Amino acid sequence: MSRPVRNLPVENGRVDCLPSKREDLDHCRFCAHSVRFRVAGKEVPSPARAYCTLQRTSEEVDLTKVEAVICDDLSSEGFRSIMNIIG
Repeated sequence: MSRPVRNLPVENGRVDCLPSKREDLDHCRFCAHSVRFRVAGKEVPSPARAYCTLQRTSEEVDLTKVEAVICDDLSSEGFRSIMNIIG
């Protein structure tokens, strides 16, 4: 069973991470909560999630083409860098 996620539409390279916080896609690329990015209608693994799981690899995501970020932050924590996890 998969965890619930939020679908965050991208506007001008940014997403509404929290009601009062917009984040740049560059942050999403390194956020522990980003699960997948939707590019041209196809969902691809988030580089952060791929690094933190057994996949350990991910194709480079062209952030200029990302339409949405699939995010599992349901507790309103906001951006959490994977550097805190892997460091």
